[in-house]
Amino acid sequence: MSLVNWIKRLATDVRELLFPRQCLVCGDTLGVHEQVVCVHCLMQLPYTNYHGQAENPVVRLFYPNISVVKVNAYMFYNQGSDACNVVLGLKYHGRREVGQVMGRMMAIDVLEQGFFEGVEAIVPVPLAKQRQHRRGYNQSELLARGVAEVTGLPVWTDVVERVVDNRTQTHLSRAERRENVEGIFRLCCPDVIAGKHLLLVDDVVTTGATLASCMETLALAGGVTFSVLCLAVAASTADTPDELPLDLDV
Repeated sequence: MSLVNWIKRLATDVRELLFPRQCLVCGDTLGVHEQVVCVHCLMQLPYTNYHGQAENPVVRLFYPNISVVKVNAYMFYNQGSDACNVVLGLKYHGRREVGQVMGRMMAIDVLEQGFFEGVEAIVPVPLAKQRQHRRGYNQSELLARGVAEVTGLPVWTDVVERVVDNRTQTHLSRAERRENVEGIFRLCCPDVIAGKHLLLVDDVVTTGATLASCMETLALAGGVTFSVLCLAVAASTADTPDELPLDLDV
């Protein structure tokens, strides 16, 4: 082992001793080769097991108004469960590393099913500039970077922007949610995306209203087709799409 590598290993060991990494789900100390979630909790996460299959419950969120090629959500978001700490850590507690780790897992989950065939670029759903400034990052972009590591696809962050920091959708009806997200995005590079098959990446899908609004804006470029990949779907949405679960579209 070279001196440089030895020093790096020593620094890692000291950091682990002073600031041990903890599993986001159970809180136990992570092993050397574990990332974000320990192996035991990984086995217990509430996976959807959709694996990109056609006509899964998330696909139905976009019919009949939005045509999508493929849609998948990796896991369920069960409000109040320990597993939801994965989503909350990424969205609200500054755990940036969760994004790329879970993004890789999301991609591997559907890779063998040919989910990415024909996709030409990944577009993370953007945050409003002021919200991203407060948070310090866009969690959907971090997930997209993880997906890109597995697929080799480019990530396009400048083809659409969120120009309205819309109010929370909690307690809004489905119609009100749809109205709440109208006009919140702006198309930036129509020539770049015209005729392309884009993969939209988001963290949690509830009613799909925000994703649908983003796709409608991107579709203005002409000839654009869409697939969607999300970290999680609210459990009540997947079971009964007409129900309105906890809002996580921010």
